[in-house]
Amino acid sequence: MRDVKGPSALTLESRFVGGLPLVNAILERLQVDRLLAAALPGGGRLSAVQALGVLLRNIVLNDRQPLYTHAEWAARVEPALLGVAEGEAALLNDDRVGRALDRLFDADRAALLTDLVLRTIREFHVALDQLHNDSTTLTLTGEYRNAQGEEVRGKPTVLITFGYNKDHRPDLQQLLFVLTVSADGAVPIHYQALDGNTSDSTTHIATWQTLCRLAGRCDFVYVADCKLCSKATLAHIDKHGGRFITVLPRNRREDKWFRTYIQTHDPPWEEAVRRPNPRRRRGPEDVWKVVEAAVPSREGYRIVWVWNSLMAEEDAGARQARIEQAYLGIERLQTKLQGARCRLRLRERVEAAVRKILKESGAERWVRYEIEQWQQPVYRQEKRGHPGPATRYLRKPRPRFSVAARVRDDVMAADERSDGMFPLITNDTALSLPQILAAYKFQPQLEKRHQQLKSVQHLAPVWLKNASRIEALLFLYFVALLVHALLEREVRQGMARDKLPRLPLYPEERECRAPSTERILETFAPLQRHRLRDQGQLVQTFEPELTDLQQQILALLRLPASIFRSTAG
Repeated sequence: MRDVKGPSALTLESRFVGGLPLVNAILERLQVDRLLAAALPGGGRLSAVQALGVLLRNIVLNDRQPLYTHAEWAARVEPALLGVAEGEAALLNDDRVGRALDRLFDADRAALLTDLVLRTIREFHVALDQLHNDSTTLTLTGEYRNAQGEEVRGKPTVLITFGYNKDHRPDLQQLLFVLTVSADGAVPIHYQALDGNTSDSTTHIATWQTLCRLAGRCDFVYVADCKLCSKATLAHIDKHGGRFITVLPRNRREDKWFRTYIQTHDPPWEEAVRRPNPRRRRGPEDVWKVVEAAVPSREGYRIVWVWNSLMAEEDAGARQARIEQAYLGIERLQTKLQGARCRLRLRERVEAAVRKILKESGAERWVRYEIEQWQQPVYRQEKRGHPGPATRYLRKPRPRFSVAARVRDDVMAADERSDGMFPLITNDTALSLPQILAAYKFQPQLEKRHQQLKSVQHLAPVWLKNASRIEALLFLYFVALLVHALLEREVRQGMARDKLPRLPLYPEERECRAPSTERILETFAPLQRHRLRDQGQLVQTFEPELTDLQQQILALLRLPASIFRSTAG
């Protein structure tokens, strides 16, 4: 709020509007407030539903305010857009928001999630014929003594502990966040917050069964990473009429068979995709090829091999970098061995040093080494004391070593044959090879949702230490992801409907082919509503003036400009 006072005691109030009307339009279609009110009955001034609604909108806007400054943030926002009355924002302290999170934890969040997702599917006509699943670790800082998986008010909580950390922070505790999205717009369909030491491979059967209930059928294509590829999991999905696509792990014998096969054979590759390089404007084309293995998996499923030109380039570059790192390490060791003060006098110690270099560089497979040993004569005084003309010296041989490394050309040539290749496994007999590839290639869209989650996830590890409240907060983050996905999907569908290839959303009006919700909301971020008052009495309201681009986005969303006008003075 900004006050400008003059001789007549005029006051100008400025409140943030931004993209909240767009967010509210999605929330209203989802009936989030109604669903929350049904799950969390009770009213009063600034109810738990209202407090959670404010927190949810804060998350959607990526404002990332700590709980203790929440009231301060809300006071700068048009209250009606937050679902609160004038003056109620002052009540949004961290205790009230914390109690609202407690109420949400105590509620039947599973039923609430189901109702919300079913509402999403019906209202936005989200197709569920292909679903993508993946997990990520949410890395947390602190001790979390009250997050050891104990029950809180009769309900279990997640165990925040150490485990395989996908953020490469094994020194920090974590929990596992499992997310499933549709191929139709990467719309979140289901999530789970699990113990930090949970293995991905143990989550798929329960997740898949839940998805069957949500979809009302089981014949959708379920796409996940290689942790899906366990005999029991694949058999369960196949037995119950489901379809799956996943990556065949490298340790399977079918993988070894094909990589051996291609040493002497040229498979009949089918080109599936050819497009300009997505990373370098003038780089080589991005080409994808597929071929079905002549031999199925040991379970009888189809194995489809994929080759990508850019991946082949990356594999070759990564291998060369590892070899160069190994050579550099061996050169340093060689220099050390030639020094007069070198203490590596045993062959076993030299060999251990070389093996360590190769292991740390990851070049063990491609680099061969040889150690040469010889005796260097060393002369020492026969007796102690200062040397003189009569001093006698003893000749003692001292072992010295030299290390030479060379590339194993045969292994290099063999590995080059399979650069850029990886196998997919599926029980779907109807999909063509390009269709199988296209299904798997959508998986990075799910990873983007994970990245989006982490971009606003600072709230949980920094400002919350209670496991039950973290679980409740993660429900709100799921809803925020859902809102982001639907808003993004609605705009892109509008562009396709109007045959609009791009929007000038980037700085300097540079065009964007696939607008994200973050970019859309940034376009509306400057909007404010101003009210001119004289001694407390409203004189005039200045509504936000929409630019041509903002009006164009509203048209794509099929929303009227009136959503940016206040309904009360």
